[in-house]
Amino acid sequence: MSRTGAAAYLEDELAAPEMSGSDRLHLVQAPLVPEIRLHLAEDAVVWWARMEAEMGAALTAPFWATAWPGGQALARYLLDHPATVTGRRVLDVASGSGLVAIAAGLAGAATVTANDVDPYALAAITLNAKANGVTVTPCPNDLLDDDGGDADVVLAGDVFYNEAIAQRMWPFLRRAAARGVLVLVGDPGRGHLPADRLTTVASYTPAPTDAPTEPQISRISVLRPR
Repeated sequence: MSRTGAAAYLEDELAAPEMSGSDRLHLVQAPLVPEIRLHLAEDAVVWWARMEAEMGAALTAPFWATAWPGGQALARYLLDHPATVTGRRVLDVASGSGLVAIAAGLAGAATVTANDVDPYALAAITLNAKANGVTVTPCPNDLLDDDGGDADVVLAGDVFYNEAIAQRMWPFLRRAAARGVLVLVGDPGRGHLPADRLTTVASYTPAPTDAPTEPQISRISVLRPR
């Protein structure tokens, strides 16, 4: 679906008078970052199944419908340490719901670009940024063969969730860091994280509400390349 079509679909969802239940979106606080509200699915798998049934086609997993732990930690860090992004140009890659990008905007970034290749994510980013009163520019392009463009800060929340994305993401982040960009990664200890090449700058305990979906996670870290 086009980005315009995805935006229209989500807007219709939010306007539906019967918007309730686990297969609907709800405007809720991010557990570790209650300052930020996001349109999330109570159960992303159920939401995904309903979307596919309505569209009559297989769709990309709605990663944007969940506030992933790594993104929450990175957003928490930015709000607690606003000088990290204040007055700087920020790029948030694999932005999903836009949580990290929104935190950067609230922390005073000069400009914030939220990058994702899923048109539904781009639509959700726009809606979520509006709900939080910040300006975020959605970017639909695949940027992982680049080095972050003109960004002063590159943010990546919970991006090492499978081998395929990790094999492209890490070289991208390394190239960005090599040209002097501040690169920060939020991660809950995913198996594909190149932990031996990163230094931890902060750690957080997961919010209790995240425990049922990812009980194996005991700490979430914010890291930067060595």
